[in-house]
Amino acid sequence: MDGAEHKGVPSVIDRYFTRWYKTDLKGKPCEDHCILQHSNRICVITLAESHPILQEDKKIQRINYQISAGCSRLQNKVSGKSKRGGQFLTELAPLCRITSTDGEEYTIFSCIRGRLLEVNEDILSRPNLLLEKPSTEGYIAVILPKFEESKSITEGLLTRAEYEEVVLKRAGSNLQPC
Repeated sequence: MDGAEHKGVPSVIDRYFTRWYKTDLKGKPCEDHCILQHSNRICVITLAESHPILQEDKKIQRINYQISAGCSRLQNKVSGKSKRGGQFLTELAPLCRITSTDGEEYTIFSCIRGRLLEVNEDILSRPNLLLEKPSTEGYIAVILPKFEESKSITEGLLTRAEYEEVVLKRAGSNLQPC
């Protein structure tokens, strides 16, 4: 039993990270992402609980960090204490593409501006981590926002309460089934 299962004891994620959300990325209903922001500014990009991959119990065929012919997130190299050399990402920079066994392809975006510190190579060989532990071992990438932007990167993102409201509205609406 891990810490999250003990009543009243917050998980490591809940204790040290603030959850932010970006919903309906690029106008695609329910393609929601979660950004876990640590107090040290580092942000971990994960799938939100409402993402179709998690909601529809999809099986993953493959995960690809090759964004274009000349750009692979796997080639990202950072060095030193100040993490020099990482690829700089804008809010809508693609991080990877996930293809499910039913042929659906989902692009996962960075959601925030910053320097790519790492991508999770473990999910390439163990894609079920994405399904079983999306907030921990199944994360997509780690991004470090610029120091001067670290307070403003959450503008345009939803708080946990706002996100839950969006999910509830969707559930009550026949227009956008997820």
